[in-house]
Amino acid sequence: MIILPAIDMKDGACVRLKKGEFSTVHKVAADPLETARAFAAAGARWAHMVDLDGARDGVRSNFPQISQVIASSGLRVELGGGIKTEQDVQTVAEAGAGRMILGSAAVTAPQVLDAALARYGERVAVGIDCKNGKVRTAGWERDSGLDYLDFARQMEEKGVKFIVFTDIDADGMLSGPNFDQLKKLQQAVTCNIVASGGVTTLEDVERLRDMGLYGAIIGKAYYAGTVDLAQAIALAGSQE
Repeated sequence: MIILPAIDMKDGACVRLKKGEFSTVHKVAADPLETARAFAAAGARWAHMVDLDGARDGVRSNFPQISQVIASSGLRVELGGGIKTEQDVQTVAEAGAGRMILGSAAVTAPQVLDAALARYGERVAVGIDCKNGKVRTAGWERDSGLDYLDFARQMEEKGVKFIVFTDIDADGMLSGPNFDQLKKLQQAVTCNIVASGGVTTLEDVERLRDMGLYGAIIGKAYYAGTVDLAQAIALAGSQE
């Protein structure tokens, strides 16, 4: 299972939120490149980055720092947040992102997802951000009304190979992943699933690994010190 330590960017800094609520934002690290290099030193091969300003406002104010991580950290970067247009997809792809996550656009602008899949194939992932079983958009602030399993099936039919699933109520809460929703998602689609939100302990990592998931994102647990990244990677197995 691939471990993807997370860097969320807001106003040029590494931050964390609770349940995706911008009122809870707090800085956790000063320099995203130094943070990413620490991930690499622990054995990571991927980083998960989110442009929070891009997700909420569509403004790419954090792109210089994100581009630096892509170029200089030695990690492959899975990037989400504010990838809303075909031009956004092209910009992120040309910057060298290993995988691009379309969240809101997959719901509100399906033609953008179709074009991205046609051009970039497996470099494209869809982010399914879920609250009470419904897909959220616009930085998790809008309820689309779509059932997350029905939406996942639609994405698989389009040819999506990677789904990044976030249980919003677990995100940043150090309360454990939503294993039940993840299991239902596994049963609904054959896509590679990346679990996001709530990973808190090494036991969580082991359980996700044993479920056969493709990947797991570790965010707040890394910064709060509840998970040793090197140990989590060792437990997860091959990172290739």
